[in-house]
Amino acid sequence: MRDIDCKQITETVSNLFQEACLHLPKDVLTALEQAREKEESPVAKDVLSQIIENTEISAREKIPLCQDTGAAVVILELGQEVHITGGDLETAINEGVRQGYEKGYLRKSMVRQPFSARVNTKDNTPAIIHTDIVPGDKLKISVIPKGGGSENCSRLTVMPPAKGRQGIIDFVVNLVDESGSNPCPPVIVGLGIGGTTDKTMTIAKKALLRKVGEPNPDPEVAELEREILKRVNNLGIGPMGYGGRTTALAVHAEAFPAHIASMPVAVNIQCWCARHKEAVL
Repeated sequence: MRDIDCKQITETVSNLFQEACLHLPKDVLTALEQAREKEESPVAKDVLSQIIENTEISAREKIPLCQDTGAAVVILELGQEVHITGGDLETAINEGVRQGYEKGYLRKSMVRQPFSARVNTKDNTPAIIHTDIVPGDKLKISVIPKGGGSENCSRLTVMPPAKGRQGIIDFVVNLVDESGSNPCPPVIVGLGIGGTTDKTMTIAKKALLRKVGEPNPDPEVAELEREILKRVNNLGIGPMGYGGRTTALAVHAEAFPAHIASMPVAVNIQCWCARHKEAVL
């Protein structure tokens, strides 16, 4: 067994959220730059240039990439040979979120009792935590400050299996079309297929952590990603809804076995500001 102290976890989570809100991952920035080179619309090119300039100002001036610094999503890969000491894991993570959003002057967006008073928790807790137990003696922490605008455009459906591949394509393309400029395109589409409703929503979210444009290792799933991306970019919504060929930077799909009677499909849409940061303890 290997001991990891809760204080180290708290400090790591705090630092990760602050860094994620200031520095766009290199793969996302590269995808934006490549999109600008390929874009045919002068207006779309200009919008992409402004987005790229925004990332440069954020890093230089230490100003958040977006005023919406998101709900604090934390994805853990906890080695089965790890022993957490000095407290409990969930409390340590939430303390890290509290400290990070306070020290980083990040907007606190979480409200209690969402259907009534909606009083702000004032520290952006509680975090949304997903934990997988994996082999080994390490703890991998991935954080996603997930903005409300793109999350609001995410959807879940359970299709009859007869809808098949075409049903999935139509569902995703129609959703992006209906969303228009609301999720701040160009977007990244996280797509989950199979499992149960909770499982497919989770894998759709985790798909957003993949390197932008990196295809699924399953050739059939990778081909589905390519076809959906082509259809989405033919919609003409373009960067921030001003028209153009770049409505999405990528489609990342993950598939999981499903019950013979159902085909759950989840879409988790991520705006151009695809913030995430990882650390391994």
